[in-house]
Amino acid sequence: MSFCPSLARNGILREKQRLVYMREESKRSRKKLQCGMRIAIFNQKGGVGKTTTTLNLAAAIVCEGGNPLLLDLDPQCHLTGIHGDTPRDSSHSLYGFYLALRGLDELAVPWEGVGRIVPSHQQLIKVDSMFGKGPSVLNKLRTGLDAIDTPPPGIAAQSTLIDCCPYVGVLALNAIFACDVLLIPVSTDYLSLQAALQMTRTLDILEPVLKRRLERRYLLTRYDGRRRMSGDVQNRLRSRYTHEVCETVISENVAVAESPSKNRDVFSHSPSSKGAKDYAALYQELLHQGFL
Repeated sequence: MSFCPSLARNGILREKQRLVYMREESKRSRKKLQCGMRIAIFNQKGGVGKTTTTLNLAAAIVCEGGNPLLLDLDPQCHLTGIHGDTPRDSSHSLYGFYLALRGLDELAVPWEGVGRIVPSHQQLIKVDSMFGKGPSVLNKLRTGLDAIDTPPPGIAAQSTLIDCCPYVGVLALNAIFACDVLLIPVSTDYLSLQAALQMTRTLDILEPVLKRRLERRYLLTRYDGRRRMSGDVQNRLRSRYTHEVCETVISENVAVAESPSKNRDVFSHSPSSKGAKDYAALYQELLHQGFL
């Protein structure tokens, strides 16, 4: 049998990819045991389901016995509003953390069925103008999360979910620098597809600063199989990002859309709905991949 250099090169490449995957999986496993995984939910386009995904993924974690920490890093305070207890005093919100008045653990408040939340405040919008973009401020959130005590022996570390604002500023960069994986919701329309491409360019620019390739997963949201556009966007996204696109798809669903107006997650609002099943499937997929 003749030797084929191209086949040999392909075999070496596959073996390198396998070893890289195993190393990354090992890193995630160690990180998960030590202090839990940190997931930032971010897209530079609004209305794609960032807050809804943060809320319902956290609720799915609680359904499986976890107690996640949620950070509302958006001055619009949508996640905090669903929680229903927006702090009047900004020092009791994430703004207080950025003013170095309180630690994250001290600011976290319980949220039945969802975990714990560090609430947002409209004053957070001042953070971009108050601070520059030097290493100290860009790493501030990561440092704050590192300062939270690790769980005692025998107690599982808890996940952290960060609901980001829809623009690249100090707050979003803090989330990117702090997280282990970026979850990028993409609603099934062409503008969201363009936003996903913009996200890729942004992350490519940040990669030399981060000194690593940030893990990311693209999540299709508001999917409607009756619309040709939904299938088209899905095919284009999977063609461009292959394995980085979640297998789970979040369908357009009344229960998912209306539950925030009732200050509830989809599991407590309508546990048998398609939306609840979708987010339960997302939880299982991320758990299987070592991100939870």
